Amino acid sequence: MSSASIRTHENEGILEITIDRPERKNALTADMYAALAQALTDAATAESIRVVLMTGAGGNYSTGNDLQDFLQSPPCGEQDPVFRFLRVMATFPKPIVCAVEGFAVGVGMTMLFHADLVYAAPTAKFQLPFVNLGLVPEAGSSYLLPLQVGHVRAAELCLLGDAIDAEKARDFGLVNAIVPIEELLGLARKKAAQIASKPPVAIQQTKALLKQVHQKPMLEQMKSEETLFLKLLRTPETIDFLKSFFTRKK
Repeated sequence: MSSASIRTHENEGILEITIDRPERKNALTADMYAALAQALTDAATAESIRVVLMTGAGGNYSTGNDLQDFLQSPPCGEQDPVFRFLRVMATFPKPIVCAVEGFAVGVGMTMLFHADLVYAAPTAKFQLPFVNLGLVPEAGSSYLLPLQVGHVRAAELCLLGDAIDAEKARDFGLVNAIVPIEELLGLARKKAAQIASKPPVAIQQTKALLKQVHQKPMLEQMKSEETLFLKLLRTPETIDFLKSFFTRKK
């Protein structure tokens, strides 16, 4: 599966994946999710690839779901491209480095919880707006976020649905460092190259050890989130919230 809005480039053991739909702030469609899932699936078994670097084009990481595409073709089950992509990213065996500038909203933020290193520009804005749309978090974030930042901070992000800036994200431990925007991609590439230069088996086993204690409960929570997400998505209340939000965006 390919998409013109997902660019990939491999160089010296690093697969760069760029979300490239700047005219829509890199909002994700079903085709883009499918392309992301396929790129990661292929990279997982490719011996030449040791690290994945993910970023967004045009000044933003991703504003999450494209609401127009979402309303026209809502997800209907666990094999839908969005859920398939999130499971592939959650179980990806090799290190993932993310470089974030501009908006990282919804799934644009929750996918970052499955990265191993996250670097942000001062312009970065992070938001989990699910309750604002009558929905629940996804990507295992309702498990990983409290684990990472504590309950009260997770509740602040999930129940209020407000955006936070790069400094607050760093204070919460959601990003490794804030990097000047002109240096962001270069630094992310440098860190990816540093990992790629090390013994790959040791790197992958170390990642597995870091994640294995929480992997099973996280995947179980991800499944529960999907079930609730799909249930709420069919309710009149959520449909109205989504339509009104799309109208406000226009």
